[in-house]
Amino acid sequence: MEAHKYTYLTPETIQRFENMEMLARSIVEGFISGMHKSPHHGFSVEFAEYREYVPGDPVRHIDWVAYARNDRVVIRQYEQETNLRATIFVDCSRSLNFKSTSVITKFQYACYTAAALIFLLHRQQDGVGLVTHDGKIQKLFPPRTSALAVREMLLHLDKLQPGGDTDLSAVYHEMAERLPRRSLVILLTDLFDDPERVASALRHFRHRRHEVLLFHLMDDAEINFPFRGLIDFKDLETGERMEVEAELIRDAVKENVESFIRDWRKTCGDSNIDYHVLNTSEPFARALALALTKRMGV
Repeated sequence: MEAHKYTYLTPETIQRFENMEMLARSIVEGFISGMHKSPHHGFSVEFAEYREYVPGDPVRHIDWVAYARNDRVVIRQYEQETNLRATIFVDCSRSLNFKSTSVITKFQYACYTAAALIFLLHRQQDGVGLVTHDGKIQKLFPPRTSALAVREMLLHLDKLQPGGDTDLSAVYHEMAERLPRRSLVILLTDLFDDPERVASALRHFRHRRHEVLLFHLMDDAEINFPFRGLIDFKDLETGERMEVEAELIRDAVKENVESFIRDWRKTCGDSNIDYHVLNTSEPFARALALALTKRMGV
């Protein structure tokens, strides 16, 4: 994969993640982790796509017609032969277009993280898909294992811009029903929406027996509130503005943020959802590697 072609998949990202495995911690029957074949040979399954033959693949799945036509050995890959089917959700709403002292916005951080996950899952020969959305779905790429599908997703991220209203619960509820079977759902969002409605949508994913990995994107200023003096706040979602004295509200703001994170950690824990805060002042590759290492129980 030629990383120089893409904005968000860099050579440094490839080097960092080329030897890391993505493990689905609690997905049961029908999925296995790493570069192994599914145990469901012989089941009635649905054709998904072609891929290049590699030594050890079942000979019975070679498409001899395609070989005669193109002189290339490919196999027919079926839904239950992929190790894992994961869908990555990238929130593109206006609130993500924010940065304080960080080098990149929350939205750019989400795109870098999504690109790394796409690379990692593809390298494992797992099916990976992408949903980009604000208050509604902008683009849906169904999970696939092909290099062409990965290229299309990475190019889509390169062209993506934030700017719409937020309605996480509507998107999540819709996709909980549309995802075809138990899978890994990876959410990249700042959770700027009604907590109860979003929590209900997350439970919908779990009810449909999807495993959920939630990355909560926050700018360092949102966590530590480093401002001083009279400051002008603008709500990126509503456009409303307010002037406040930073020192007078610092403690209250930090307490509210800590409570917000604490509540989300409990909400996710109660539903067996993997929850991680990503601070955009931290290099995304390191933050993601730490989260995945923790996930693998290392």
